[in-house]
Amino acid sequence: GLNFIDLMVRQGNIDNPPKTPLVPGFECSGIVEALGDSVKGFEIGDRVMAFVNYNAWAEVVCTPVEFVYKIPDDMSFSEAAAFPMNFVTAYMMLFEVANLREGMSVLVHSAGGGVGQAVAQLCSTIPNVTVFGTASSFKHEAIKNSVTHLFDRNADYVQEVKRISTDGVDIVLDCLCGENTGKGLSLLKPLGTYILYGSSNMVTGETKSFFSFAKSWWQVEKVNPIKLYEENKVIAGFSLLNLLFKQNRSGLIKSVIDKLLNLYNSKIIKPVVDSLWALEEVKEAMQRIHDRGNIGKLILDVEKAPTPLMANDSTETSEAGEEEEDHEGDNENKERMPFIQ
Repeated sequence: GLNFIDLMVRQGNIDNPPKTPLVPGFECSGIVEALGDSVKGFEIGDRVMAFVNYNAWAEVVCTPVEFVYKIPDDMSFSEAAAFPMNFVTAYMMLFEVANLREGMSVLVHSAGGGVGQAVAQLCSTIPNVTVFGTASSFKHEAIKNSVTHLFDRNADYVQEVKRISTDGVDIVLDCLCGENTGKGLSLLKPLGTYILYGSSNMVTGETKSFFSFAKSWWQVEKVNPIKLYEENKVIAGFSLLNLLFKQNRSGLIKSVIDKLLNLYNSKIIKPVVDSLWALEEVKEAMQRIHDRGNIGKLILDVEKAPTPLMANDSTETSEAGEEEEDHEGDNENKERMPFIQ
């Protein structure tokens, strides 16, 4: 699976970026080829999905058993690779951090992305939850039915939300950072929760820019603790990767995965796969995420051959072609959406 955090890793926009050479990637799906001596509960040939602390974009992946989960028989490998990061992040923010309940309202940015679509699906499992979403205007037609109210990401969404809900919202999920932090806090109802889980506004070009990085942080509204308690507001942060690999909460994540797979087996939730790409096309795939052209998750498929470039293609983008069959069980022949020019 490709995630926006992979772009941040590439540009060094994270604490303690890893040294090169590096194989990126934090999640994958596949078939068990070998087991450690003390591994219980898995057999060679099992279909699994897994979290990996880097090195997921490879034909062979090795990871500790506590980060590996069996996948349902009717879940394709592309769905499984799109499942862990997005749905665990969405579930834990909504239910573990913000305590989503009946009748609440949620604002989610990048509503057309993998996490945004997971948030929308999980909100639908609770009665009378209102979901406000922001997304690029070209995505609105495709995702309009997944959220209650949809706004253009460049519009004044604060005024639009307040026009519909005078008091604001109960939960704000912010993956953008920058000036959106202050806007999100201003929209919170009393006892509302603002959760920062990304900072995609800091990724602006091919390489890390000190000025865009500094500008994003400069735009973050300084949080006054006195003001927080006077207004009865909660501000929180969430990093699934730190929870897994630095804070040793794999047992908690396993229980969340079990709950999510029950929802999947009940056909209540389903990963949204935007497109499949060959490993050789990783540059174009990352460009698609950078340009926010995806609806749902982009997947690197190690068995897929690269799509031939068309005569009018540039080196930065590739035309959308018919997807080849996923030989490992995903037989949905999806057409890849073209880049937004």
